[in-house]
Amino acid sequence: MMPRTNFFFVAILFADLLSSSCSNQAEPGNANTPKIQVTSGAFAEGRPIPDKYTGQGEDLSPPLQWSGAPAGAQSFALICEDPDAPMGAFTHWVVYNMPPATAALSENVPKTETLPNGTRQGKNDFGNIGYNGPAPPPGKTHHYYFRLYALDTVLNLDSGTTKNDVVSAMKGHVLAQGDAMGTYLKQ
Repeated sequence: MMPRTNFFFVAILFADLLSSSCSNQAEPGNANTPKIQVTSGAFAEGRPIPDKYTGQGEDLSPPLQWSGAPAGAQSFALICEDPDAPMGAFTHWVVYNMPPATAALSENVPKTETLPNGTRQGKNDFGNIGYNGPAPPPGKTHHYYFRLYALDTVLNLDSGTTKNDVVSAMKGHVLAQGDAMGTYLKQ
């Protein structure tokens, strides 16, 4: 006879495996998630982000383009983070509810909660709406990931939304994702 604690452990593990195998949506970070190609005209993949797009320069959002999104996408979300920040991952930009026909974000997106096409922007870890670029401490190269998610829904979120709110609302709704990564070293 199986001990009671082992039985509960096996039952929970089985339920978790069953629920994950029944979902046709991928979660953020899942290796099996279909890929979207994300690029920037401002920097090449893995290369330095120009000062113009950083806290040391004009602090403009860089242009981003993407292709390969699934036909069933109802909206897009984008999160820009620096995982090398001294206190852990630091969020620089939160964008969500981009219409499904969107295939790019232009340079210098206005720092407003709602854009003319209905796209919404949340708060970054600076406490601001919109994009704030790299501004790390000097001496170490930081990596900035612009992660794009194709979703099967439009997110019902209030103003003042944070990255955690968007990530939570996206669960079970990610159809595909991709990212562009740039670096920055403050001298």
